[in-house]
Amino acid sequence: MAFNFNEQSDRRHSDSVKWNKYPENVLPMWVADMDFPTAPCVLEALHQRVDHGIFGYGTTPDALFEVVIQHLKQRYQWEVKPEWLITLPGVVSGLNLAVRAFTEPHQRTLAPVPIYPPFYKASQLADRAQQTIPLVLNQGRCVMDLDAAQAEMRGDEKLLMLCNPQNPGGTVYRRDELMAQLAFAERHDLIVSSDEIHCELLLEPGLTHIPFASLNERAAQRSVTFISPSKTWNIAGLGASLAIIPNPELRRRFAIARQGIVPGVDVLSLTAATAAWRDGEPWRQALLAHLRRQRDRLCSAINAMPGLQVMPPEATYLAWVDASGLPVDDPWRFFLQHGLAFSPGKEFGDERFVRINFACSEATLDEAIARMQRAIATCGL
Repeated sequence: MAFNFNEQSDRRHSDSVKWNKYPENVLPMWVADMDFPTAPCVLEALHQRVDHGIFGYGTTPDALFEVVIQHLKQRYQWEVKPEWLITLPGVVSGLNLAVRAFTEPHQRTLAPVPIYPPFYKASQLADRAQQTIPLVLNQGRCVMDLDAAQAEMRGDEKLLMLCNPQNPGGTVYRRDELMAQLAFAERHDLIVSSDEIHCELLLEPGLTHIPFASLNERAAQRSVTFISPSKTWNIAGLGASLAIIPNPELRRRFAIARQGIVPGVDVLSLTAATAAWRDGEPWRQALLAHLRRQRDRLCSAINAMPGLQVMPPEATYLAWVDASGLPVDDPWRFFLQHGLAFSPGKEFGDERFVRINFACSEATLDEAIARMQRAIATCGL
């Protein structure tokens, strides 16, 4: 079956956060949702569930856990047991629960920087201090500088918050890098939360996602892993996510932390998630081919613009663009003034950058590149 990722969908006159935040003369390429309708298999499953017509309280269908367990075993050779799985209405709620469940008020969290903003917001909301681990450029990849983090350790750290693939840098961590992260966690007796929401969006051929908890039994017993079909199949508005917690004591503490605060997952979200993981692979493969072309076109164009530089992301549909060469104080505001809404790097921890979402049609990307070129031309570089 052929899938069309270049069809222009009108999201401006819908309930889209992405398209309604800015005026109509601004092209939105910020928040991480895609401009494509979801896979036909997901739409069909949702239509069938809606046609049933009754939306009372629901339970997690056995089919969801069965398909997830099979999926993780087949793709990542990771043997997961049903009792390890906890449904959540979103990965962000999971990050917040992890901070509250696995740290005390006097303990600190650790997270790489730059990082997806909910990582540090989760600590702030729980009134926990956070130590940052700098990301450094190594052969075109953003990797964690654990040696720098080691020098700042005080002994009150408890939770290491990982993001693999990395958002915003797009790094897919290799096995030796994950083993180094595990050794660091063991050395300091850290619990590890690993946000792996972009794990199905690997763009670089030959790379394989490795779940942190699948490294070995030691990693499994000190970790909680968050996964979701929301980014890959563009169903972020249907918040079905999973926490995978092999350690029964960590699982108990996590469950206690959510009681009375975080609700269950609604029936439509569970339906969509089950269909995506069960039947959505052909659509995903077509999506990846489109995203690779978009990535290559955007990165090539940006690297030809004076004042800008970008390393092609190994995963995600997000380009982390270094705008430090522009003669402007705030690159995000500069591009916004020229009709482009990117994500401001300041929110991720580095105001010299912007993050660009290239999960759009070719026509939209062409227009974005043209607007960037016109904007750069005003700088006199």
